[in-house]
Amino acid sequence: MNNKFIELKPSDLKSGQINLPGSKSISNRILLLSSLTKGNTVINNLLFSDDTEIMISALKKLGINIKKNKKLNQCIVKGSDNLFPNKNVTLYIGNAGTALRPLTAALAFNKGNYKLHGTNRMHERPIKDLVDSLNFIGAKIEYLDQYGYPPIKIKNSNQNINKINIKGNVSSQFLTSIILSSTIFSKNKDFKIQVDGNLISKPYVNITLKLMQLFGIKILEKKNNLFLIPSQQILTSPKLINIESDASSASYFLAAAAIGGGTIRIKGLGSKSIQGDIQFVKILEKMGANIKLESHAVEVSCDKILKPINEDLNHIPDSAMTIAILALYANGVSVLRNIGSWRVKETDRLKAMSTELRKVGAKIIEGKDFLQIEPPLTFKNSSIDTYDDHRMAMSFSLVSLNSLNKKGAFIKINDPNCVSKTFPDYFDYFKKISY
Repeated sequence: MNNKFIELKPSDLKSGQINLPGSKSISNRILLLSSLTKGNTVINNLLFSDDTEIMISALKKLGINIKKNKKLNQCIVKGSDNLFPNKNVTLYIGNAGTALRPLTAALAFNKGNYKLHGTNRMHERPIKDLVDSLNFIGAKIEYLDQYGYPPIKIKNSNQNINKINIKGNVSSQFLTSIILSSTIFSKNKDFKIQVDGNLISKPYVNITLKLMQLFGIKILEKKNNLFLIPSQQILTSPKLINIESDASSASYFLAAAAIGGGTIRIKGLGSKSIQGDIQFVKILEKMGANIKLESHAVEVSCDKILKPINEDLNHIPDSAMTIAILALYANGVSVLRNIGSWRVKETDRLKAMSTELRKVGAKIIEGKDFLQIEPPLTFKNSSIDTYDDHRMAMSFSLVSLNSLNKKGAFIKINDPNCVSKTFPDYFDYFKKISY
C-alpha cells in the first residue's frame, strides 16, 4: 500500500465470513483497569493499533509491567493496586482520546506530577469539563497552552470532596474517565457522580459500567443521571478476559453486504455484545437488509435497493459515519440527526464528511448537529481526503462497491495509513471481500 494513497477500483462484493480484531473501546478500558487492579490479568484478542499502543506505552512509563504477544493478540498486565509507581512522568498521548481523558482522571490524585500532551489535533479536542470537575474536588490541573485544551500538567494534590459534577453533552469520555477511576475517589467514603444536562453516547458509558462490574465494582445508577459508588471497593482482576470484536470496525463489512447485495458473517460479535454500535444492525434492517443476530455472531444479507432513513444517531456516533455512506446507495434523501459530537472527534467530522460526500456527487445540507444526504444518480470518481481520521478512510472505501442500483466509483483514499489508529490491516481485510 502506498503511504500517500491507495486506489480502489469499482468492485463487486465477495460474500464470506470475517474474524475481526478486538474492540478499541474495550481494549483501552481493560488496559487501564488491569493496571489499577491487584494481581495479573491476561487479556486475549487485544487490539494492537496506534491508540492501544499509546495506552500501553503510557502505562509502562507509569511503572506498570506489561508483556505483549502480538502473534497471539495477547497482553499480560501486572496491576498496581490503584497507584501508579512512577510519580514524575511526561506522557505523549498522540490523538487518543480514550487514553488522554481516562489517564487524566486516574492521575489526578496519584501523588505525583505529570504532563500529558499529544498531536496538534489532540490539542484542539476539549477537556475543560473534565478538568473543571476534577479541580473542584481538589485536583491541581493546569493548561500549558490554550485554556480548556491539552497539553495539561497535573500536580500533586489531595481529594477533598466526595461528589463530582460532570457535563454530559460534550463527550461521554468525560463520564467514562471518572467511572474508570471511581475506586480511587471512593477509597474512604461513598462517591457520587452527578451528570449535568443530557448524556450523549450513553452506550459507551454502558460499556464502562459493564467492565467495572467485570472487575468486581458495584456502581448504583440512580434517577436523574446520578451514579453512586460505595466506598472501600477493591478492583478484582477477572484473571482472564477475551475481548469481543470491534463493532465499529464491523460496520464497514456489514454495510458492504447491504450495499453489494451479498452476505457477510462476522464471528465474535452478536446479541451478547456490550458495545453500543451493535445497534448499527437495526439501522441496516430499517434500510432493507436482512439481519441474522446470534449470541456471538452477526450476519447481514441484502437483495434489494436500500431505503433512505431519518434517524437520531446519537447512540452510535462512530458507526453513524458508515450510515452516511449507506445513504449514498439509498433510493431517496436521508437525514442523520443528533450527531453534533462528530465535531469534537479526530477531526470535525460533520464538515469533513460534507466536503467528501459532495466530491462523489451527493447533495448535502450540513447543520449544527445533522446531515442531510441526497444520493447522486451516478458516483463521481474522486480523491478522498481523510483529515488524519481513520473513519473517513474506512467509510469512503465503501463507495468503490457496485450495488443493485449503481456502479461504484474509482476512489483514491489519501493518507490510508491513518487507519492504523484503530484497524491497521483494514485495507487487507477490505480486499478480501471485493473483487
